[in-house]
Amino acid sequence: MGEQPNETEASQPAAVNDEQQPGAEPITEQTAPTTAPTESVEPTDEWSVAAQQLIDEAKAALRESDDTSIPPEQRIDQLEELLAERTDDLQRIQAEYVNYKRRVDRDRAVSKQQGVDSVVRELVPIVDAVAAAAEHEEITGGFKAVAAEIDKLAAKLGLTSFGAPGDEFDPNLHEALLQIPTADYPPMAVAQVIQRGYQLGSVVLRPARVAVAVEPAE
Repeated sequence: MGEQPNETEASQPAAVNDEQQPGAEPITEQTAPTTAPTESVEPTDEWSVAAQQLIDEAKAALRESDDTSIPPEQRIDQLEELLAERTDDLQRIQAEYVNYKRRVDRDRAVSKQQGVDSVVRELVPIVDAVAAAAEHEEITGGFKAVAAEIDKLAAKLGLTSFGAPGDEFDPNLHEALLQIPTADYPPMAVAQVIQRGYQLGSVVLRPARVAVAVEPAE
């Protein structure tokens, strides 16, 4: 009579081989995909910060108004009042920002004009010397092109000259150095220009030095 199999050995499962069987797919540990948190962009200028603060306050007020113990009519009144307050706040912030932008633009324009004024004031003696040389026909050769470029630059920057015989004497524009009795020009007119004047826009950089006509003695 043959031996019966040991029930303990028969019921014992076969040992699992830890080594991967040929052709089987590798067993990998499944991990949940991770998503990098999105960084919120914080406002940097004071108006954006104030606007964001108003939005946060409005959201908080909306959460508070979600109380079911408050009658719907009362909640509507609260929300309308909140909306009116926040609208006024936003309009105030917008007005402040507009005023700030105007102030910055004005300061930028003033700074730019101050730089132009500084350059033009340094340019006046050069333009004056070129004009004097041109009057005496001393500009020859290649210097003519240089003189033309200097005049072009002066005109581009807004520098203009004034003062000519026959102009009416204006103490805001002219500096009278002497009087010339003459019948060629009416009294108190510019009879001779000793040195031209220059102005930048409406600003007089240098008055014209002139001789004023007076009636000749009989």
